[in-house]
Amino acid sequence: MHESLVHVCLAGLSTGMFIWLVASGLTLIFGVLGVLNFAHGSFYMLGAYCCYAVLRLLGENFWLGLILGPLLVAIVGFVIERFFIRHVYRLELPYQLLLTFAFVLLFDDLVKILWGAGSIGSPVVPGLSGSVVIAGRPFPVYNLFIIGVGPLIAVAMWVFLERTWWGRIIRAASSDREMASAIGVRVPALYTGVFVIGTWLGAVGGGLAVPYVGLLTPGMGEAIIIDAFVVAVIGGMGSLKGAFLGALLIGLLSSFGIRFIPTFDMFLTFILMAAILLWRPQGLFGEKT
Repeated sequence: MHESLVHVCLAGLSTGMFIWLVASGLTLIFGVLGVLNFAHGSFYMLGAYCCYAVLRLLGENFWLGLILGPLLVAIVGFVIERFFIRHVYRLELPYQLLLTFAFVLLFDDLVKILWGAGSIGSPVVPGLSGSVVIAGRPFPVYNLFIIGVGPLIAVAMWVFLERTWWGRIIRAASSDREMASAIGVRVPALYTGVFVIGTWLGAVGGGLAVPYVGLLTPGMGEAIIIDAFVVAVIGGMGSLKGAFLGALLIGLLSSFGIRFIPTFDMFLTFILMAAILLWRPQGLFGEKT
């Protein structure tokens, strides 16, 4: 029983950190730009497919694919923000959701045109394949890798936003755009940079998903964006530390639900979200408005 609980906890941590990798970009974009980017799941999907394409074109080098694939998606994010998203910053939420949902449909069809409507098998990552014995039972090495990468991304984002000059400028612009512009900050260019970083984070999550999910399928972004939104709502929209904690809670709850009451797995997740919102409508670390 003890060994089983250890593995359930490890599986929950890996699931939670994987969701965090995607939710971090979504949270950053909303926290700074105030845009609910429903297309963030599509950037995750594009990151996975672009990473896979680099693997096939330039040889079976997963790390090269993980570098180049998200960079290609970041360029797509730059174009989308510059010519589309920029025009809905001051509009009401429904307009933002309609615009970003349009890109969901567009990218789903684009993936089907380029890679087909069927599923694609994921390659094995050299050095991170196989399993290690923990508490008397094997556990995938790649899942341990994901558990380690999640906190590293969180620490890197905290250092960037809290301890660098650029981070202070970003926080100032998110708090008062007019004042930041008055002191010489090029707010539109800053917002573009933040959107590109958020897009890149989502694509990195997609690149890391290539060996993790087993199969790449068109529309795979829709499933992850639901989890990412749940995490963002639980933690507090725009709060990175809330998203990190929310991802851990959802990952562990999902893992224990699958292990002990699989029929009510998703039910438990939404019950947790409802309970937190009844207790704190702004989320765990969200600010009251």
